Amino acid sequence: MKEAIKKSEVLIEALPYIKKFFKKTVVIKYGGSAVDEKGIEKNILEDIMFMNYAGMRPIVIHGGGPFISKMMKKSGIEPKFIGGRRYTDIQTIHIIDKSLRIINRNIVHTLKLMGAKAFGLSGKENGLIKVKKMKSEPDLGFVGQITSVDTTVVKQLMDDNIIPVIYPLGMDRHGNIYNVNADDVASGIATALKAEKYVLLTNVNGIMRDKNDFRTLYNTLRASDVSALIKKRIIDAGMIPKALSCVDAINGGVKKAHILNAGLMHALLLEIFTDRGVGTEIVK
Repeated sequence: MKEAIKKSEVLIEALPYIKKFFKKTVVIKYGGSAVDEKGIEKNILEDIMFMNYAGMRPIVIHGGGPFISKMMKKSGIEPKFIGGRRYTDIQTIHIIDKSLRIINRNIVHTLKLMGAKAFGLSGKENGLIKVKKMKSEPDLGFVGQITSVDTTVVKQLMDDNIIPVIYPLGMDRHGNIYNVNADDVASGIATALKAEKYVLLTNVNGIMRDKNDFRTLYNTLRASDVSALIKKRIIDAGMIPKALSCVDAINGGVKKAHILNAGLMHALLLEIFTDRGVGTEIVK
């Protein structure tokens, strides 16, 4: 009986959030080592499915870097990174496309098996992500910088209660395919849709004053705080582009951005549907 009462208390705590976020768009980006050819961990997909059944409108943007590197090595190509970005020649871009399509198909398949409606697509389709070649020294090859985002198809899917599952490629005006940073794609889509929330699932608990002490977690930050924390090197290394993509989303009209640890069981639900949350939220 006590266990049943405890469960009912959890549901009651979630109720105002379910009401508040009903029909609201949430863009969820997930990449890193936990995304492989099998897709995304089941507990994360369960959270996304719960959000969908609770009346929210989740969109999933995924990467798949380690699997891409594995597929490149199988083809006899050694992965090369410059400034944290993958050097992408013509052969590599086709391997990236193939690898991400395999991951995408498996995520969609798993969501459907769980009872959700889902549809997979890439940023190169339907003019979703338009890009130009990213200028850099040295040259990165077919790495794109976003010039425009067309969410027409994404909106149609959400209107039909279908979860869009998107992988980060773009196309230029000549029809060339480009590799695009997944954080940039997710932030761009969230901005174009004026999403309620932009969520980055990563491998750390959020932004912390001391990376080794969870008690120093920043539960809430203003977008204007981020540059100061970068200067102080509290935000550094791989967290810098993630934090900056959150700031871009907030400045673009997204209500809140969140950085969460995907390794924490049901982190999405705990962050969105509870009073305290479990990660760092970034607000205007």
